[in-house]
Amino acid sequence: MRAVAQALDLDQHSVIGREFGNVVIVKELGRGSMGGVYVGYQKSLKRQVAVKLLPRHSGDAGRSRRQFRDEAETVAVLSHPYIVPIFEMGEDDDYFFQVMQLISGADLGCMIRNRLKHPVASRRLLPPARIIDILSKVLEGLGYAHREGVVHQDIKPANIMIDEAAHRPLIVDFGIAKTARMEYWGQGLVVGSVLYLSPEQAAAQETDRRSDIYAMGMVLFEALAGRLPLRQNEDEKRILLRKIKRPESLFTLAPSECSPHIDEAMEKIILKALAPRREERFTSCEAFRSALMHWNPPVPQ
Repeated sequence: MRAVAQALDLDQHSVIGREFGNVVIVKELGRGSMGGVYVGYQKSLKRQVAVKLLPRHSGDAGRSRRQFRDEAETVAVLSHPYIVPIFEMGEDDDYFFQVMQLISGADLGCMIRNRLKHPVASRRLLPPARIIDILSKVLEGLGYAHREGVVHQDIKPANIMIDEAAHRPLIVDFGIAKTARMEYWGQGLVVGSVLYLSPEQAAAQETDRRSDIYAMGMVLFEALAGRLPLRQNEDEKRILLRKIKRPESLFTLAPSECSPHIDEAMEKIILKALAPRREERFTSCEAFRSALMHWNPPVPQ
C-alpha cells in the first residue's frame, strides 16, 4: 500500500529563466505530488501561464512520465468552464512539462483557513451562499468529467482554485485521475489525499464517480464548518485505517454540531455524500448539486 503525496526535489533556481517550448520560467508558485508549478511567460501570445515541471529522474521515471502524459491528455479532452485547461505538453533532457492557464486567485483551502483568522468571531466562516455557489459549479464540472469517463480521485479544497478575475472555480490537478482508457492503478495502491479519500479508496479498491462524491462531501463539510471534527491524536495512517475499518466513526461530532450554517437538512446532504457504502451516496454529481441548489440556509438568530 502506498499513498501518492510526496513533494518532489526541484531546484527552483536552476529553472528560473529557462525555456520550455516557447515559455520562459519566471518564478515558483508551489509544489505537489506530481511536480513543481511555476509562473511562465508565453512569448508567442505575450501572456503569463502556469507551467508544471516534473524531473525526468524522479522516482520511477517510466511511470512518472506516463502519469504526467496521461494527466495532460485527460485534461486536454475535458473542455469545460470549471476545469483548468492545458495548452501544451512536452519534455527536454531534464524535465517533462505542461503549460496551462494561470489562475489569478487562491484555492478553496486557503480561503477557508484565511477566513478562520478573521478578528470577528461571527465572520470566521465563509458565507453559505458563497460556498454553495462555488461547490455547485465544481459539481457541474466534475459531473461533466464523469460523463467523459474520468474520475478525479484527488478532490480536495487545495485542488479547487478560485479565479478572481472570472469569479469562478476551476478544478485542477488531474495527476492521479482514472479514465476508461487508462487503468494502471493496481490493487494495493492507495492514491489521493488521505483526509478526503473515500473508504473504498483507502482500502485500495475500485473507484468510480461516487468516490469523488465522497470527497466533495468532505469539502462541503469543511467549507461550512471551517474545520473537520477529527481526533487530535490521529495521524494520516490512523485516519486511513479508520476509514477502512470503521468509516462511520471518523468524526467526533455530527455536522450540525460544528457550525450554525449546518441545519438538519444540510446535515442530511453531507451525510448522504459521506455514506461509508457508496451505494448509499448520491448517484451522481447532478443529484448532489440538485440537493445543494434546493437547500435554504438557516436564518441567523
